[in-house]
Amino acid sequence: MSAPTSRPVAPAAAAPSARAVLLARNAVAVTFALNGLAVGSWFSRVPAVREALDLSAGRLGLLLLAMSVGALLAMPTAGLLAQRLGAARTVALATGVVAVGLTVAGLGATSTGSFAVVALGLVAFGYGSGACDVAMNVEGAAVERRLGRTIMPRFHAGWSLGSVAGAALGAGAARFDVAVGAHLVAVAVVVLTGTVLAARTYLPVGTDHTGDPADATPAARRRAQLAAWREPRTLLIGLFVLVAAFTEGAANDWLAVAFIDGRDLSEAAGAAVFAVFVVGMTVGRTAGTVALDRWGRVPVLSGTIGLAVVGAGLAVLAGSGPVAVLGVALWGLGASLGFPVGMSAAADDEAHAAVRVSVVAVIGYTAFLGGPPLLGLLGDQVGTLRALLAVPLLLLPTLLLVPVLRPPHAVSSANQI
Repeated sequence: MSAPTSRPVAPAAAAPSARAVLLARNAVAVTFALNGLAVGSWFSRVPAVREALDLSAGRLGLLLLAMSVGALLAMPTAGLLAQRLGAARTVALATGVVAVGLTVAGLGATSTGSFAVVALGLVAFGYGSGACDVAMNVEGAAVERRLGRTIMPRFHAGWSLGSVAGAALGAGAARFDVAVGAHLVAVAVVVLTGTVLAARTYLPVGTDHTGDPADATPAARRRAQLAAWREPRTLLIGLFVLVAAFTEGAANDWLAVAFIDGRDLSEAAGAAVFAVFVVGMTVGRTAGTVALDRWGRVPVLSGTIGLAVVGAGLAVLAGSGPVAVLGVALWGLGASLGFPVGMSAAADDEAHAAVRVSVVAVIGYTAFLGGPPLLGLLGDQVGTLRALLAVPLLLLPTLLLVPVLRPPHAVSSANQI
């Protein structure tokens, strides 16, 4: 019996032209990359914002919580919005909110020095990013099905590449004392312009399948959303994505700060360590598509979770700086596939992809809601570096959830053999 494949099944309905699918594939990749650029740019300047506002670890955790609150406000309705407006319009509108939020947060840190203004900007940034996240994953899943092979992790690799670029720009900006406000305003303009142009070549309206035709009315869409919250598989996928998001988000929020505080690095060096993590994620997401098509979701995800456990442990406990940085790279490799494969699994059934992705995103993003303040409070007690040991402790029991991500058609095929 061969290993179950994670390769998506092409729908029976008439598909758009091959050229339209390729254009949409490139557009989705650009959208992911630019979203990553925005997020990576923000996180790379967190140490500078902490210094500008003179924040303790606990207060910084509360500030980072504002971004997660914004994302969670968006998640419950993002799937319905994508069904109603289509993925392209949803992505364009959401990125406009991202640009406004990034601008307000950056100027709030350097021009007003106000905790409240920065927090307000982060709420908007999180709201736009959360809505964009759902819509671009729905569009990515639609493109993946039409290509007939696994590609979602490569879209997320594009996000990671964008985040690497954002981290590199942030390290450079910190090195040359570029004001946080000026830096983030420039990023906001680039991200908004590029995303709006990319969204124009998404799958043609009527072929993006952001919802079932039977769910055409608002009331029917709401019923479909509520029904998704009662599906055991969808909820378990959401729980898996929650831990995957925590594994990734802990590094995004705290890795640079933890290495600055715990290993006496400069701000620029801390940003460079964060870049190592993102490079590891990018490599994992680029190479992971081949592994997923060859061996299937279950064995590949089990292996990457093991890598993340070892890597996070080394990053915190290694006495040698180079070994700790190696651990960061392994942590990035291990964290690379959980979130994108979880989103693909939620979208396995095309007709209800938007609402299920939305439900999984809501559950997953609670990690971004609870993670920053909890790690911040833990960091106040044991230090920010040792607080990151929460990552491997949560990952180990997650191995029990991996089988639920097996594609339904693969389960049926296995049962028939």
